[in-house]
Amino acid sequence: MQQPLRILLTVVLVILAMLAGNWVWNYYLYAPWTRDGKVRAEIITLSPDVSGWVRELHIRDDQTVQQGDPLFRIDDIRYRATLARAEAQLLHEQESLRLAEHQYERRKQLHASNSISPEELDSARIEAQLAAANVALAQAEVASARINLERTQVEAPADGTIVNLTLQQGNFVKQGTPVVSMVKAGSFYVTGYFEETKLPMVEVGQRATVVLMNGARKLRGKVTSVGQAIANANTQTDGQLLPQVQQTFNWVRLAQRIPVHIELDHIPDDILLAAGMTATVRLHERDTKSDP
Repeated sequence: MQQPLRILLTVVLVILAMLAGNWVWNYYLYAPWTRDGKVRAEIITLSPDVSGWVRELHIRDDQTVQQGDPLFRIDDIRYRATLARAEAQLLHEQESLRLAEHQYERRKQLHASNSISPEELDSARIEAQLAAANVALAQAEVASARINLERTQVEAPADGTIVNLTLQQGNFVKQGTPVVSMVKAGSFYVTGYFEETKLPMVEVGQRATVVLMNGARKLRGKVTSVGQAIANANTQTDGQLLPQVQQTFNWVRLAQRIPVHIELDHIPDDILLAAGMTATVRLHERDTKSDP
């Protein structure tokens, strides 16, 4: 009697183990969840629009700034001199225009009395037009010089936090070279990298639960977009624009991971987020609005 019971119990345990293994296998391969999630944010890199020495530095590392706050100021002596020279040139061109217009009016009177030829009148008219063009050009130079002078004062383009500040007072900065990085306030989101086998169960608008690796409370959000492309090593070309196909092939085919972006509903004040943190992302069923 005991022998058949043992066989039956063994069979039942084997069936339960197979069912459990099949459930775990399907859940791991096809359920819409991933441990490969990253907290991301909008990073603003600030580059000066003019070159020069950093005369004043108003920020420190990890400082919170508001839009319009001064960050640093570039030495503006050269730009003030350039503006003064442009304004002086504008004044010169304006006086030249007055002289050319006066001469043109005088030539018209002389031409009316047949004292000069039509060619002389046309020359006076063209000189007046050239003088007017020179005035417009000088005005543009003044505007450009004034903009450069204003750009010596670098301000925060948005609310955020300064990160990894290496800029120091006295450094020479170049136009267009990034020198300050900041995380835009309220821009945190999560990107989950899902295997391609799970994409049929992912759609835009789907509810999601995010659990940070540090064990903080669950964060909730929704899918806002699914990546449409990832890098492919076989798409590179050589000097003849021919595809460089890899010579080796891995028999173990791993599913590619596609980025899925998740917009967070609300971030509690007591939860500290930093771009680059690791998180686990689980998507709910398409008709589910909240956690079970």
